[in-house]
Amino acid sequence: MAFAIGIALNSIFVIIEATYGFLSGSMALVADAGHNLSDVLALILAWVANIASKKPASARYTYGFKSSTILAALANALLLAMAIGAILFETAHRLFEPAQPQGMVMVVVAGIGIVINTVTALMFMRGSKSDLNIHGAFLHMAADALVSLGVVIAGIAIIYSGSVWIDPLVSLIIVGVIAWGTWGLAKDSLKMGLLAVPAGIDEADVRLHLAELDGVDEVHNLHIWPMSTTETALTAHLVAPGGCDESFLRTVTDQLEQKFGISHTTIQIHRKRDDAGCC
Repeated sequence: MAFAIGIALNSIFVIIEATYGFLSGSMALVADAGHNLSDVLALILAWVANIASKKPASARYTYGFKSSTILAALANALLLAMAIGAILFETAHRLFEPAQPQGMVMVVVAGIGIVINTVTALMFMRGSKSDLNIHGAFLHMAADALVSLGVVIAGIAIIYSGSVWIDPLVSLIIVGVIAWGTWGLAKDSLKMGLLAVPAGIDEADVRLHLAELDGVDEVHNLHIWPMSTTETALTAHLVAPGGCDESFLRTVTDQLEQKFGISHTTIQIHRKRDDAGCC
């Protein structure tokens, strides 16, 4: 429900803010609308990830549709890059042909944005402590409230100084904020698409943990990869001369989930280095 409310509120506000931005001549409002749009896409991405994680696997898609969230992240980054280009083009035009924006409109519209983004952030605050997906949505909303605050300050400055350059300057700062977030999103989604070890998990630490298990002499063929933006899988071969039992495998699986957040684990036990059999 929080996702639906957050997406609806912010989508409506994006339309209102962009419309008043163009009508009032404020590129800062237009840029902030672009930033709000990025957050709507981020909320949609988080919602899709939440839904996809609950869909069952099939004979064709044995992992289900979990990795679709990675594709959505890449698409999100591409759309944001296009939005940045469009905003920069219009901002450059305003720098060479200045227009007097309506400061009071900027203050009122961006002030509404502060309220909407703060309310949305508060809805995700509790869940952000246990779910990285929701935590990302919370950070997006909190950052957006701060950006809207910057537009309010710019509007007040325009009202009292009348300087037309303040508006495109704030627009460029907001574009910088969007670009920074876009770069991080693109980089992380590309890493996930290439099945890199997820951020926050150290492969060396996982290898050491497995190597220090009782009865394990060696660890090889260790692979750690993201199944989605929220779930991680692992496969590994452990050389254990004494073999193992079901309780050993259950303990290893539980430890990997509790310590590293790896929820899908497949372990194969070898009695000797070149043994193809398992326990």
